[in-house]
Amino acid sequence: MADETMRRAAPPADAAALAASVRRYARAGSAPWLHGEVARRMAARLPVIRLQPQSVLQWWAWSGGGDELLAAAYPKARRVQVEPTPALVARSTSAAQRPWWSAGRWRGHAAEVVAEDEVAAASGQLLWANMMLHAVADPPAVLARWQRALAIDGFVMFSCLGPDTLKELRPLYARLGWGAPAQDFIDMHDIGDMMIHAGFADPVMDQERITLTFADASALLAELRGLGGNAAPTRHAGLRTPRWRERLRRELDALAGTDGRIALGFEIVYGHAFKAAPRLKAGGETSLALDDMRALLRAPRPPRI
Repeated sequence: MADETMRRAAPPADAAALAASVRRYARAGSAPWLHGEVARRMAARLPVIRLQPQSVLQWWAWSGGGDELLAAAYPKARRVQVEPTPALVARSTSAAQRPWWSAGRWRGHAAEVVAEDEVAAASGQLLWANMMLHAVADPPAVLARWQRALAIDGFVMFSCLGPDTLKELRPLYARLGWGAPAQDFIDMHDIGDMMIHAGFADPVMDQERITLTFADASALLAELRGLGGNAAPTRHAGLRTPRWRERLRRELDALAGTDGRIALGFEIVYGHAFKAAPRLKAGGETSLALDDMRALLRAPRPPRI
């Protein structure tokens, strides 16, 4: 019953549209620019964590755009890139197989690439997930998978889009009867509650707003398509016509400021938390996963912050 409550707390997104976004990532030449910028901002937060992980799990590595940052931060760590589809596994594998003379190859150990269901339990001390939690249909299930993948006292660091993202477009779409321009992204406080429910300890959540400006509507639409597209269940059904698209361009161009550029805001939610050691109850019967028991018996524990 508690699991169902957490799922109802997550605003719905269209699973088919989310899957199409993931396929688009696999065809892209690189991660979206915004993903790379958020990865740099996340990497700037790593020094506050005293733990030096020996194993780093990078969830959705290709679209996250943070591989070189993690290699620079933890050059001696084993890095595992975790991808959601066979196409992205192949894409990351190809990128990881650099020529021996490549400068990037020698910044750190070459990364391994695996599918999500191939990640061993308790195998990571840092789980890094940049700009992907908003792109999954069942966030609580993903958080539970992260918790299983982390070793005891390991930590997760992630980012995703928050509910104020694209708020400039919502009145426009409502006025024209076009449904929503994007799904309702999850509030950071609700994500924090989900993390506690998944078994994480000491979750810390915060957010910031990044404003991007565009020369015209065509540049804006290209950026949004690269970021994944519209996964709102209430979006316009079926294909749009060229006439509709031209009207959308006119409406977007009308949003330009005095400098002639169109501004859009993106709320970026950041979070990190630890996988705490299970609390053993005195008396009675206690169930504990074998991997967690093995990790619990290892000593000493590394410092957190």
